[in-house]
Amino acid sequence: MIKEFREFKALAIAENPELIALWEVLENVMNDQFVNDSTENGVKRWESILKIVPRGTDSLDIRKFRILTRLNEQLPYTMTTLENQLLTLCGADGYSVELENENYTLIVKVNLIAKGKFNEVDALLNRTVPANIVIDLRLLYNQHSTLKQFTHGQLKAFTHKQLRNEVLS
Repeated sequence: MIKEFREFKALAIAENPELIALWEVLENVMNDQFVNDSTENGVKRWESILKIVPRGTDSLDIRKFRILTRLNEQLPYTMTTLENQLLTLCGADGYSVELENENYTLIVKVNLIAKGKFNEVDALLNRTVPANIVIDLRLLYNQHSTLKQFTHGQLKAFTHKQLRNEVLS
């Protein structure tokens, strides 16, 4: 039998790492077709296709998030479509949206739990909201109703800025 020859065993041992590396490359190429599974190379390709310029401080997850945001945009613009996009970006409790028709103003408040996505929400609104509507984008800070569940002793451990701007658990 061939497997009993020393030369073939040595050949198999020598080729095995290269075959494993080839399979890994093929798996990465397949994963790069899907944004959530993409490698750094796949994310670069998606950004190139969508003309997205990444920031130097962006993590791979933030870059994937930005790609998904761009892919999820749909026109024509409707309030339902916007709410679905905000739900995808910020989660169910991550935002509130209100349209003041008489003032042509769209008020979007991003909750503190999603404040890391504030800039992406801003970019989304600027790309999709019609030009005749004023965008009022705000960060939704902690309110008394949020803080009243804590005792004064517990709140004393935080600064005023932390109480206002950070998610408290």
